[in-house]
Amino acid sequence: MYKINAKHVVLVAVVAVVLSGCSGLNKMKKNADQIKFKVTPELLEAHGGDVDLAINTRFPAKYFNKKATLVATPVLKYEGGEKAFNPVAVQGENVEANNKVISYNNGGSVNYKNSVAFDKAMSKSELYVKITATQGKKSVDFEPVKIADGVLATSELVMNMPKPILGVQREVNTTGKYNPATDPFQRVVPDEMMADIHYLINRANIRKEEANASDVEGLEKFTQQANEDEKTELKRVEVSAYASPDGSIDLNTDLAAKRKETSSKFLAEKLKAAGVDVELKTKYTPEDWDGFKKLLEESNIQDKELILRVLSMYNDPEVREREIKNLSETFTDVAEDILPQLRRAKMVTSVEVTGKSDEELKAAAKSNPSSLNEAELLYAATLFDKLDDQLAVYNSFISAYPNDWRGPNNAGYVLVKQKKYDDAKPLFEKAEKLKNDEIIVKNNLGAVALHANDLTDAETLFGAASGAGDEVNYNLGIISVKKGEYDKAVKYFSKFSDGNTALAKILAGDNNGALKDLNAINHPNCYKKEYLKAIIGARTAKETFMFESLKAACNINPDMKAKAKNDMEFAKYFENSRFKAIVD
Repeated sequence: MYKINAKHVVLVAVVAVVLSGCSGLNKMKKNADQIKFKVTPELLEAHGGDVDLAINTRFPAKYFNKKATLVATPVLKYEGGEKAFNPVAVQGENVEANNKVISYNNGGSVNYKNSVAFDKAMSKSELYVKITATQGKKSVDFEPVKIADGVLATSELVMNMPKPILGVQREVNTTGKYNPATDPFQRVVPDEMMADIHYLINRANIRKEEANASDVEGLEKFTQQANEDEKTELKRVEVSAYASPDGSIDLNTDLAAKRKETSSKFLAEKLKAAGVDVELKTKYTPEDWDGFKKLLEESNIQDKELILRVLSMYNDPEVREREIKNLSETFTDVAEDILPQLRRAKMVTSVEVTGKSDEELKAAAKSNPSSLNEAELLYAATLFDKLDDQLAVYNSFISAYPNDWRGPNNAGYVLVKQKKYDDAKPLFEKAEKLKNDEIIVKNNLGAVALHANDLTDAETLFGAASGAGDEVNYNLGIISVKKGEYDKAVKYFSKFSDGNTALAKILAGDNNGALKDLNAINHPNCYKKEYLKAIIGARTAKETFMFESLKAACNINPDMKAKAKNDMEFAKYFENSRFKAIVD
C-alpha cells in the first residue's frame, strides 16, 4: 500500500494556493483592458498653478478577484521626467482592509480627484495609470495605460506685472474716502486779498484810521502789483457794504447803500492814483444776518446757543431783533462784541497767477530742485520722457522734502515701471513709514508681493488699498487668473484692455471680447498679442487667422516657436506641414 507523505501534501497545498493566487492576478492583468477610465477634462489643464485631475474608473462584473487588492497611480510623463499623483487602492470583497470594495458579481466604480503643481515641462505630456495587483505576498504589475493627454497651460500666460500708482496730493470727498488720484499741480493759481473798512454806528463816513489801516494799505499794494505783474491777471475788485442787524430795516437799507458809495469812491480813487484801471463791482446788504451768525458761532458769548435758536425760529428780521433784545444781558455782549464788526465795507481783489512754464520747471528740477514747491517738483518729474530722468527728479524730491511719502513712493513707482520690483520694495516701505495709512502705498507694496508670487500678502494689501485707483482692481485681476477664477478676473479687468484682460476672457470663454482687447493694443511688435490671437484662431477653428497670427508672433520673438511646438492649444496641428514650417 502507497504511503502518503504528510509533508508532501502540505507542500502541494501551498503550491496550489500560490498558483491560484498568481493565476487570479494574471487574469486581472490580462483583462485590464476591460477597466474603463473617464478623465475630466479629457485634455488636462493647468489652473491656479496646479494640474487638477478627476478620473471615474469603472470595473466590469466578474472581473475583480475577491481576494485581490489593486493600487493605481496616475502619472504624468513628459520629456525629461514624470510626476505621480497620489495612489489610490481598491480591494476585493474578501480582503480585510479599509479600501473601497469592488464587487465580483456586479463590478463597481471609483471616483478619484487629485492635483499636482504645474511645471512648464508638463506642457506636452501624457497621463498614464500604473497598476499593481496583490494577493497575499504575491503581486503583479500591469502594463501602464495611457488615459489622457496634457497639459493645456494657457492660464500660465498671465503677465505678472502688477500696476503701481503714482503718489499725488488728493482730496477727501464727503464720504471720507479718497477721490481718484489727480495731479495737484495748477499752472494758474487763483488768489485774493481782503480788507475791511469799519464804520461807527449809524454812520457812513470813512474815518482816517480806517483809511490808513494796514489791511487796507496791503490791499492797495496787492492790487497794484497784480496789475503790473505779467504773470498775474487781475480778475475782479469787489466792494460789499453792510449794516448790522439792529435798528429798522429802512434805516439799515439806506445806511448800507451809503457805505457802499463811500467805500467804492474811496477805493476807486486809491487805485486810480496807483495806476490801476479796473471796474469796481459793488453791492450792499441791509442787514448782515449771515455775518452775525458766523461771528456768534465763533464767539464765547454766554447763551449764544439760545440766540442761534432764535435765528432759526424766525425769518422776519424785525422779530429776530426784538427777540434777541429781550435777552437783555446777552444782548449787551452782542452789542459790544458782534455788531461793531458788521458795520463795514468788505473790499476783495481776486487774481489768477500763472506759474512757471514746463521748460522752466524742467530746468529748475535739474539745476535747483529745492527752489520748487512739492507740487511743482512732482509735476516736473512727469515732464521727462525717460524713466531715468523721472527717477532723478523723485530722488531730488526725497532730498528736498524728506518727510513727504510721495518722494520714495514715486521713486519706487519708476523702478516698478523699469521692472525692478525688488529695488522698489524698500522705497515703498519707507513711504509706508512716513504715511502708514496711505492706500496708494498699500497698493504698491501689494504689487511687489504679487510679483514675488506671495498671493496671500498681496491680496491683503490690495484689500487695504481699496479706493486708491483702478490699478488695484487690475492687480486683483492678476490674482484671480492665478487662482483660476476667470469670471472674477474679467470683472476686475473691466477698465483695461491688454494681454492679461484678453487672456482672462479667453479662459472665461469670451473669444470675441478677447480679440477686441487684443486689437486695442497699439504696440506693433507685441508678440504676446499675436500669440493670443493664434490661440483664439485655434479655439474657433479659424485656421488662416491662426497661422497668420502664430507666424507673426514667431517672427517678432523666435522663442515662441519652441513654446508653440509643445502648446496643447495647437495639438491638432502638430503634424500639419504649415504649422511645422512656422515653428521649425
